[in-house]
Amino acid sequence: MRWLLDFAPLVAFFVAYRLDGIYTATAVLMGATAIQMGVVYALERQLQTLQKVTLALIWVFGALTLALHDERFIKWKPTVLYAALALVLAAALWGWRRNLLHVLLGNQLSLPAAVWRRLTLAWIAYCLFMAILNAVMATWFSTDAWVDFKLWGYIFPLAFILGQGIYIARHLKDHEA
Repeated sequence: MRWLLDFAPLVAFFVAYRLDGIYTATAVLMGATAIQMGVVYALERQLQTLQKVTLALIWVFGALTLALHDERFIKWKPTVLYAALALVLAAALWGWRRNLLHVLLGNQLSLPAAVWRRLTLAWIAYCLFMAILNAVMATWFSTDAWVDFKLWGYIFPLAFILGQGIYIARHLKDHEA
């Protein structure tokens, strides 16, 4: 049932896009995400750091989308966000010698340091892959095709998260023992 709550804002975005275009869909996403976080807070009495960051990013970039009214900005946002996330994770890991995934998720998962490092490397690679893929779609395809890619392209994050889950589960058992 939780997955339904997690995907509700995205479903609302795609429905709104088909009914009334990208700007209405952006406003719907902003509202639906705020409602989603309100429900999560009501159920759990807290929001995780990642949920707060997600809400802030959706609101900041959503407001910029509505203010600028530029389809190029809309299409290039994911590329910039993915590349920035990869850069921040890499800079923290190699420059500041801090593993941000461990900092953000360490309270929820008990994993060996080597596993946290491999997870961070996987996230860096994944974010770079998604940044490049989105850049190709934003550059060479129409906005309609790009939105379809955002809908059907959810296979990439789902596959990545599933793979992460399988990898983490294997190491949780080893680490707890």
